[in-house]
Amino acid sequence: MTEGQNPSLAAGNGQDVGLSLWQACVDQLAQELSEQQFNTWIKPLAAQVAGDLSKVTIFVANRFKLDWIRAQYAGRISSLLEKLYGQPIQVELALTPRETPVRTYSPPIASEVSSVAEPAGLGDDGSLQPFKSRLNSALTFDTLVEGTANRMARAAAMHVAGTPGQLYNPLFIYGGVGLGKTHLMHAVGNRLLADRADAKVLYIHAEQFVSDVVKAYQRKTFDEFKERYHSLDLLLIDDVQFFANKDRTQEEFFNAFEALLAKKSHIVMTSDTYPKGLVDIHERLVSRFDSGLTVAIEPPELEMRVAILINKARAEASEMPEEVAFFVAKNVRSNVRELEGALRKILAYSRFNQKDVSIQLAREALRDLLSIQNRQISVENIQKTVADYYKIKVADMYSKKRPTSIARPRQIAMYLAKELTQKSLPEIGELFGGRDHTTVLHAVRKISAERQQLTELNQQLHVLEQTLKG
Repeated sequence: MTEGQNPSLAAGNGQDVGLSLWQACVDQLAQELSEQQFNTWIKPLAAQVAGDLSKVTIFVANRFKLDWIRAQYAGRISSLLEKLYGQPIQVELALTPRETPVRTYSPPIASEVSSVAEPAGLGDDGSLQPFKSRLNSALTFDTLVEGTANRMARAAAMHVAGTPGQLYNPLFIYGGVGLGKTHLMHAVGNRLLADRADAKVLYIHAEQFVSDVVKAYQRKTFDEFKERYHSLDLLLIDDVQFFANKDRTQEEFFNAFEALLAKKSHIVMTSDTYPKGLVDIHERLVSRFDSGLTVAIEPPELEMRVAILINKARAEASEMPEEVAFFVAKNVRSNVRELEGALRKILAYSRFNQKDVSIQLAREALRDLLSIQNRQISVENIQKTVADYYKIKVADMYSKKRPTSIARPRQIAMYLAKELTQKSLPEIGELFGGRDHTTVLHAVRKISAERQQLTELNQQLHVLEQTLKG
């Protein structure tokens, strides 16, 4: 084995090791990227690894996608391969030949995979392609676990699905990565098609809309572009923050937006932040985003996380004992995608070791994740981060001072301590100047309730959570 090389890739012949290396790279990208980014740009890639592992050739379907992969992802792919193998590896991009090398990738949980692999929109030659909704039929309201974190957004989405083109138009759903925004949009589309099979529904990621605008601009096929987008009954568009700094795309989306509203079609959008928090988006577009109903999806609460784990395990034909689900849910708090990732690790570890799922097995399967969390987030770190954010002294966190400028950040810190650490209410109270556990409970309930109602507070908490999680 060469010095610095990953031991897990050192054994076996060159072809097997090469395939394992590429698959490990793809698996890592699946964890890092949004579902739509991964399915649109990474999943379709095929790779050929040299026998001596000196070079990986990645095959891309067309010139536009090749340029996009080179600009957006090639650097990350190269660094991942080097990290996994332990030595530099040359990465080369090429157009897919007629005989495509075998693509090696173990797909994620079934409910995450879109039922239509090819992007909707304009073809590579700029011509109009047969219409596809790109909906995943598995993502419905029935398969979405409901909780306080998504109840308002779910209710609004169901209303839109039942009476499109009327109230809540546009519907703007925002929240962090992996909280179920995409699932909710697919559910709206699937419900509408169940009621009206002839409805023209399109689910699309903002990056694909950008791609279609570029093609139409290059090939002067804007009539076909408008015919597709302006004729829809329901447009579901994910991650509109990707329109930032893309003036021509924003112009075309504004035109499509106006055309659809004029014909009483419905628009549902998602973003990682609320409309006025979007950066480098034209003001007139932001005002349109904010003209309907804006709702947030929060990180799921404990009971909701437990239900999600149990349901998804059953979807994988496995059973997760409730006590194991509670253990995992207490330790994986940020989003549904991380819960699913933890579930995959546990089920794979169980099958590989031929052991039943238990708390001890879950602890072993997730030891790296648990170690990172225990190192990074402490009540002391939360107090310092919140004090810095609100420009107060750390000492104010455990002092007896009660002005609003201090009491409010202190309550927020208590709320975050309960959400992000394993400390009990009495333990948290002790770390906040020996306060009673009922004081902590009051703070947690107060901030939790206000988070659902106050957009500004929710955004502040989102920033603090992301900062603390690194």
